[in-house]
Amino acid sequence: MTQSPWLAIAGLIALPVFAPASGQTPPPVVAPTLTPPTVQQLPPAPLPAPIPPLSPAQEAWANDWLKNGAAQGLMARQKASGALKGEALVTALLDRAKALSTGRVDTADFLNIWALRPAAFDPRPGLAKAVAENRLAQWAGGLTPPWAGYETLRKGLAKYEAIRDKGGWPTLTATSAPDVVRARIALEDPAVTPNENLVDVIQRAQRRYGLEPTGQLGARTLAALNVGVDERIAAIMANMERWRWMPRSLPVNRVQVNIAAAVLTVFEGDQPVSSMRAVTGSPDNATPMLASSIHSIVVNPPWNVPMSIAKRELFPKGRATLIRQGYKIIKTPEGGERIVQPAGPSSALGRLKFDFDNPFAVYLHDTPSRGKFSSYDRLASHGCIRLEKPVALAEKMVAADPNLNGQIQTLIDEGKTQRVSLPQQVAVYLLYWTAFANNDGVVSFRSDPYGWDKLLASKIEASSRRVDPTAAPSPALASKD
Repeated sequence: MTQSPWLAIAGLIALPVFAPASGQTPPPVVAPTLTPPTVQQLPPAPLPAPIPPLSPAQEAWANDWLKNGAAQGLMARQKASGALKGEALVTALLDRAKALSTGRVDTADFLNIWALRPAAFDPRPGLAKAVAENRLAQWAGGLTPPWAGYETLRKGLAKYEAIRDKGGWPTLTATSAPDVVRARIALEDPAVTPNENLVDVIQRAQRRYGLEPTGQLGARTLAALNVGVDERIAAIMANMERWRWMPRSLPVNRVQVNIAAAVLTVFEGDQPVSSMRAVTGSPDNATPMLASSIHSIVVNPPWNVPMSIAKRELFPKGRATLIRQGYKIIKTPEGGERIVQPAGPSSALGRLKFDFDNPFAVYLHDTPSRGKFSSYDRLASHGCIRLEKPVALAEKMVAADPNLNGQIQTLIDEGKTQRVSLPQQVAVYLLYWTAFANNDGVVSFRSDPYGWDKLLASKIEASSRRVDPTAAPSPALASKD
């Protein structure tokens, strides 16, 4: 498949126009004729596709379709509204189409670190054609993301809305009766049976929350079970919105990192073939969402310590301590100093660094600190992604080159720093999935370490209230706007 562009950048250059000054008479002598420079005229902007008038039946269908905004995660609650007609109805249809295809939140309202941008989309030609051919339902059906991850979350959203509308769930404590705990978990997990061992029930819940499956109601498990249903709905809404930012096709061979779950997955032929644990950015050093391509691997990389880390963490230790720990302090051309950690077994980057272009200076890399990989809480880096199995990943990426296939460890053992260009660049996606569901709509959640779910859900609500005549504020989120 062809990778869709992430950013559409248009530039318009204004050309100066030269003309004779007004009110001046030329001298009565022969002089060279100055021909005004030719100014290239830009073609006129194409007129918007005209939308044919909707028939009464089409208007009725369109008004009914506009009522499904909450079902698509475009608002937390739906309100009754009067029927729209004419231009007001067309405007609402165009707005809803764009929201479903590329997101409710305008990219101008993104955080800079949300560098995953949807492709440009104009819904007008498609709507005009659908009205003319009386195929509104088919047109609407093709607007939402084509990914199973979106559809399963949509099913999960309906389930959590039903739980909310029935009053939500009770707050549990460490002393809650087993039947109360079982009934609480069964609201989210239909596999729970009345006679099932409670330890098994709790373990399954812990796995859905990304917690260590102890089978006990510890503090973190209780905290996950006591997250309110409105907050779970907000998380599902936020993740559905992120699906709308994704392109409609992805490279069949790619690397995906779920930042929130701290897991890297390798896809070949559009199917996941392997995964490994990772360490992603701590809440104070968020890993950005982005798409890029890995173009090379640095073997035995030195670490050029970012100045922010050097000032905050290393320079306060003192020069003598840093030199004793193997760092080098190097003068800069501007008269300052920077810190470099030479390549070697104790280098913070380990033995491999996977490079891809991005404005945040993040990358995938090895690490000599292996203990964090056995933890269920692996958001601890400065923003880069540390890998559990970097050599295996590198071998996959160079396998098509007969001169490099099987040679990564040999290159490492040589001990020298060298850059290895990949035989073919590998697409890489850094994504923030805190909610994902199976085909039955059973949703797994991860914590929202960066607070992006609540922020994004509130932005969705605010955007819906501004432009969607069928939108009503969510009680849980209205105060945040």
